[in-house]
Amino acid sequence: MPSSKIPDARLLSAVPYLLPHAAVADIGTDHAYLPVYLVRQGYADRALACDIRPGPLSSAKRNIQAAGLSDRIQTLLTDGLHGVEDFSPDHILIFGMGGELIEKILSQAAWVKSSAVRLILQPMSRAEVLRRYLINSGFAILGESLSRADGRIYQTICAGWSGTPEQADPVDSLVGRRELQNDLSLYKELLEQKIKMFEKIVCGKENAANEDPVADRALLRALKARHNELGGAK
Repeated sequence: MPSSKIPDARLLSAVPYLLPHAAVADIGTDHAYLPVYLVRQGYADRALACDIRPGPLSSAKRNIQAAGLSDRIQTLLTDGLHGVEDFSPDHILIFGMGGELIEKILSQAAWVKSSAVRLILQPMSRAEVLRRYLINSGFAILGESLSRADGRIYQTICAGWSGTPEQADPVDSLVGRRELQNDLSLYKELLEQKIKMFEKIVCGKENAANEDPVADRALLRALKARHNELGGAK
């Protein structure tokens, strides 16, 4: 693929959360298309492209060289955030991983608990686990956005260190806070997907001998209430 490949909508959802003169660490960079794009377009001054796999990182290096950005984008073979601190990034991007794995990566790097570091995260699954971890650990959710790619909806979360742990609302954990959404029509669609999912969960537990669906019923009611609040939102 060409080094100038433009990232899709789900990756570009990171752009609005980048502060001027950003120093970006892209964790799980794959072919480094995102850091190349961000530096080339002026959204970031410099970047660190990280991956745990030597193959994709070699491809990343080739793409960076082909783009003429080797002086502004470095690469690092690493697991999670190990060694990334030496680069002194002020933005950490983690896309393409499950919420539980992102939580594990962040929890192993105490240095991200700093007001100088902004987290831009896109969990492929279990977004509620990640949001609960962030809010309960003292991170504030600064922004939320939804994007559609490959026929599915992706949730992007921007967070920063506040130092004040809070209790996460169950619906907000699952789909994000309404007032932070960039696209209420996509948000409504996401809510509909979660409602269908919890209807199946409740039905399955009601038909099981040793399952208690009380908590799931409560969450289902709360999801429906949030959906009804949106009405004909666009």
